[in-house]
Amino acid sequence: MPAKLERIYDRLFAWCEARRFAGFDPFDGLNSRVFRATPLKNYRLWRLALTQIVKRSPIDLRPLLGIAAGVNPKGLALFALGELSRFRETSDERHALNARHLLDRLLELGIRAGEGLACGYNFDWQSRMFFAPEGTPTVVPTAFASQAFAEGAEAFGDERFADAVQQIAKFAATRLNCPIGTDDEICFSYTPLDESVIYNASLLAAECLMRSEDSEHHELACKAVNFVIRRQRDDGAWSYGADVSQGWVDNFHTAYVLQSIRRIADRLRTSDEIEEAFERGKEYWLTRFFVDNGTPKYYDKQTYPIDIHSAAVAIAALAELNEVELARKVADWTIRHMLDVDGFFYYRLGRIVVDQTPFMRWGQAWMAYALARLMEAERR
Repeated sequence: MPAKLERIYDRLFAWCEARRFAGFDPFDGLNSRVFRATPLKNYRLWRLALTQIVKRSPIDLRPLLGIAAGVNPKGLALFALGELSRFRETSDERHALNARHLLDRLLELGIRAGEGLACGYNFDWQSRMFFAPEGTPTVVPTAFASQAFAEGAEAFGDERFADAVQQIAKFAATRLNCPIGTDDEICFSYTPLDESVIYNASLLAAECLMRSEDSEHHELACKAVNFVIRRQRDDGAWSYGADVSQGWVDNFHTAYVLQSIRRIADRLRTSDEIEEAFERGKEYWLTRFFVDNGTPKYYDKQTYPIDIHSAAVAIAALAELNEVELARKVADWTIRHMLDVDGFFYYRLGRIVVDQTPFMRWGQAWMAYALARLMEAERR
């Protein structure tokens, strides 16, 4: 299996590298040159509708709508993390050179936010709750950049990467909003433009603060963990967010929450309350989101659609949380059912229809990271 995974990883990375890591995204509909030339771009419902139409259409509408392939900072961070993982395992300088190149590109795409540093998406994004124009500092890509820079600084001793980690922590502490805050709880917003309460996003901000050299940032990170574990459902699950429209439970957001809690608790401090919440959440995730043959479900109560993002995040999280056997089983299933002969991974499997779109950030970057993490865990 390790040799097979290595071949698949190398071929996938080469496929993405040949395209300079540029590609399409499930949510890039608002990059349409056609749409941007109309006054409809100014209306929330039209933005939301176009995003969903482009994402869900069985026919690729991007050529008709004038949507070009783009480079996503989160995708670059994931590719860098994959190459850093391969370098740690193999000591092959080829992986080190790739990682440095990707981290340098990521630095170039950084957004100055006051005294801090952040990353954003390469497309306008209309969520159910708020609108974030292209380039808006956004916590999710920023958090993955923080992780990549931290691992890069450790691997290469590069002060530029170490400094980026500290600047990202300043962004999280000073530019994100706090819609909820008490003496021992806090919640961070998704961007500086909104007041959303999204559990995994708040914890990703806390991860940025966890890597800070400032002890006050550490206290904020711990308060963010307190906030999320106290919103856990009685059955152990976490919904996506606090709003009534955000009550669903899915595979990859659950994995994000578990990874963030584990990382922050291990690095800063833990407690019986945190450990109990983590174990109940992990048990819910392991028992509700995976079929016996390794199929990664999207939602806790239904199997389809099977999404490459759910598969990849699950593999990476399982490997990190010492569930390597299940990670291997999910990887094997994903390779057998979603890997194209050209080396990339399909977007989504329905009960009947297969969407073979090779989304760069959503699928390829995540699978590269997941396969690298699994190989590292298997050799550990």
